[in-house]
Amino acid sequence: MHPTVDAVTRRIIERSQSRRKRYLTLMEKSARDGAQREVLSCGNLVHGFAASPAADKDRLKGYQAPNVGIVTAYNDMLSAHAPYKTYPDQIKVAVAEMGATAQVAGGVPAMCDGVTQGQPGMELSLFSRDQIALSTAIALSHNMFDAVTCLGICDKIVPGLLIGALRFGHLPVLFIPAGPMATGLPNSEKQRVRKQYRAGEVGYEALLEAESKSYHSQGTCTFYGTANSNQMLMEMMGLQLPGSSFVHPQDEIRPLLTAAAARIAARSTKLSIEYQPLAEVVTEKALVNAVAGLLATGGSTNHTLHLVAIARAAGIELQWQDIAELSEVVPLLARVYPNGDADVNQFHGAGGMALIVQQLLQAELVHDDVKTVAGPGLERYAREPQLDGEALTWKPVNPQTRDPGIIAPAGQPFQASGGIKVLQGNLGQAVIKISAVPEADWVVEAPARIFHSQAALEAAFSAGELDGDMVAVVRFQGPRANGMPELHKLTPTLAVLQDRGFKVALVTDGRMSGASGKIPAAIHVTPEAYAGGPIAKLRDGDLVRLDARDSSLEVLVDAGQWQAREAVVDDERETAGLGRELFASMRERVSSADTGATLFTEL
Repeated sequence: MHPTVDAVTRRIIERSQSRRKRYLTLMEKSARDGAQREVLSCGNLVHGFAASPAADKDRLKGYQAPNVGIVTAYNDMLSAHAPYKTYPDQIKVAVAEMGATAQVAGGVPAMCDGVTQGQPGMELSLFSRDQIALSTAIALSHNMFDAVTCLGICDKIVPGLLIGALRFGHLPVLFIPAGPMATGLPNSEKQRVRKQYRAGEVGYEALLEAESKSYHSQGTCTFYGTANSNQMLMEMMGLQLPGSSFVHPQDEIRPLLTAAAARIAARSTKLSIEYQPLAEVVTEKALVNAVAGLLATGGSTNHTLHLVAIARAAGIELQWQDIAELSEVVPLLARVYPNGDADVNQFHGAGGMALIVQQLLQAELVHDDVKTVAGPGLERYAREPQLDGEALTWKPVNPQTRDPGIIAPAGQPFQASGGIKVLQGNLGQAVIKISAVPEADWVVEAPARIFHSQAALEAAFSAGELDGDMVAVVRFQGPRANGMPELHKLTPTLAVLQDRGFKVALVTDGRMSGASGKIPAAIHVTPEAYAGGPIAKLRDGDLVRLDARDSSLEVLVDAGQWQAREAVVDDERETAGLGRELFASMRERVSSADTGATLFTEL
């Protein structure tokens, strides 16, 4: 094991001892009495199977047949989740062949950041993660289930499902993906049209046509944002079947993967000798593996929030500094848009997750001695699913990349360090993703331009006020201020300024997610402005230095003057309308970005 990976893992284990012990003790208590339906009264049980077919009722009465709960994020608006409409029936058929049963335990909300981007609904996006966790807990609270399958893919949905499921960690849990849509308009072309539109070079119809050709059918979006980073993480943590992340919804192997996952869930219960609860899969080593995968693939910065919150739900204390130290030794092995021109389909074709795992294992940058839903050892995830006649099987991946422009060997990476760094300085601490940022732009020192919304920055751009070097500061976008929305709409605007030859950077207490591209962006700044963080003391014209080389974020103002300066208060925040008022208590309770921006601070 690489000494840094080993040291970080040991530190996480040591730091988490008391919290992890409490968690495992709670999970042991929950598992103590065997099949959970045994604790139900006759009236309870009958309510739980009243709508079931007669054969399922007989099995459920006997307590000895496993019952698999299905928690689904299906809706037919969201392209990634539309395929899940048929999955519950597929799961029921697969487990029935084993003499088991399955029931839809409940549904969870599944909002799309692509739809809400730049809209008031985006202010509910991050909070939807914890709402999904609560919905998952409600679904599983009926105590009818011996195992769980989670149907979810996109941004906050997978982390929310996992956080909720971890509080039922005495049960086996498998995640079942549905795969990406087929390749449409190349991502680089889509981005080019967006910039043309922002610069006034093409009209609305051209932009709409480009977007329609990019996002065109069922499946996840094909760029490597949070949704597809979720799938990578579920494989790195051993929570879904090897190689299942990026198989198309219409591929003939997809229903076989779904059926195989269902059968594994049914035979992993406490009623079986193969019992493997979720609490034994999500460990400190599994989380380190997840971070390594995130860094090696240049994944979404949203996971610097989600992984911290997931870890907390498992009784583990993961910190940004752990991620930063791992980033120094885990190299960037993948070039997938926005970190390159390829989409996730091309990444999958080049060797995909199996090759990434194989390279990380070979370089001793991940732990092999972990439990997974596919069996012991992460090495199982260095295999690819394939058909042997009509049967599903797995074969070891060829260690040679099929496209060296998309996946590089660990010995010859695209970058020697991972794609995510943590910046620190007198403006607080922040996250930056540099995997797509040219090295010449890793350091930007320029006057600050202060904005309190995306709209204000765009208005200044349209008025021609932003031509020149600048550090755009968009503040009061943190979790307590307005739910920490993603600021995707800024990307084309800032890219236009950069293309004009100006040195441009972004500093914000909001999020940029997997859309982080070639603009150096210090995001998730904490303490946030609404909490009186230093970012609230910045004024127009202050010289700000963002330095991704030495991991610093500083305002170059006389120390005495800076100390005496008071923080600005934003009195114009709009937190009502379109449901935002319902989330006021969440804004009051939410923790800081570096602790996961979570409501579950007691975990």
